[in-house]
Amino acid sequence: MLPWTITDGRAGNVRQAVALASALQLGGQQRLQLHPRAPWRWLTPRLLPGAAQGFGPAFAQLTERMPGLAIGCGRQAAGALRVLRQHGTRTVQILDPRIDARHWDLLVVPDHDHLRGDNVLTLLGSLNPVDDDWLAWGRAAFSSFEQLPGPRTALLIGGPTDHAPWQEQDVQPLLQQLAARIRADGGSVLATTSRRTPRAVTQALLRAFDDVPGVIWSDGGDGSNPYAGLLGWADRIICTPDSVNLLSEACATRVPVGVLLGQRAQARMAHFQQSLRERGRLLDGLAALDADPQQRIEPLRETTRIAAEVKLRLGV
Repeated sequence: MLPWTITDGRAGNVRQAVALASALQLGGQQRLQLHPRAPWRWLTPRLLPGAAQGFGPAFAQLTERMPGLAIGCGRQAAGALRVLRQHGTRTVQILDPRIDARHWDLLVVPDHDHLRGDNVLTLLGSLNPVDDDWLAWGRAAFSSFEQLPGPRTALLIGGPTDHAPWQEQDVQPLLQQLAARIRADGGSVLATTSRRTPRAVTQALLRAFDDVPGVIWSDGGDGSNPYAGLLGWADRIICTPDSVNLLSEACATRVPVGVLLGQRAQARMAHFQQSLRERGRLLDGLAALDADPQQRIEPLRETTRIAAEVKLRLGV
């Protein structure tokens, strides 16, 4: 049974659905991106008549085939999975759909959400592909990073969100402090920004690390995104406080992880970060730079556990 992953195409949603489908080890997967039309786009996951035609032509064709297993992530996918389930497809919805959980076979939600139920599986953080094999692939794909001086500091920059409303003036002095520390240590930086990173923050990053050895990936003009190589070769990782996905993937490695501006996190994001601190997996500010390099670190890897539970519950 090849699972289908169904999403709205947003990178974070695709990444979680694909990670779970891969971890099930059912011989592969097939992917579908939804193209919802009004009014389904606005009202999903509530069902309206004609919903099989409401998520785009590719989905309409899929409803004629009815796959055995579909994994969706995000609100649009939640509505599409309801249509498939009505016709016998087993469905796994990732992230809280904000309506009753009974409309799906299983739901997978982060601990920092409040959804609970007999068919609800919870995890700390988000689903992702990061394990030892993935990190080894990253090192092999970006083998030139081995020539950079150590310690190598991976710097993952996101952007302000409602749950972590930091500003350029907050992060700029921290970037300068980090650059000064890397210079003093004789190491290098492996940095990447995201689609949400304000241009002013990207410029501040480039200025701060202008004379520091390393790699900075700041837009599509820099070539292939070396993200897997950054995590694979990092001796320590520093993140901004705005992304559950970034923090989850950083904490899935075996190196110290620090969060900049953690005090700006609010609500669910603050709860998630506190859970990581309590597990000893997250440090504040630049404290990760002073962590004992010989300390044994237990990586945060929830995807394999969730996949095993899905297989047990659904008998796939």
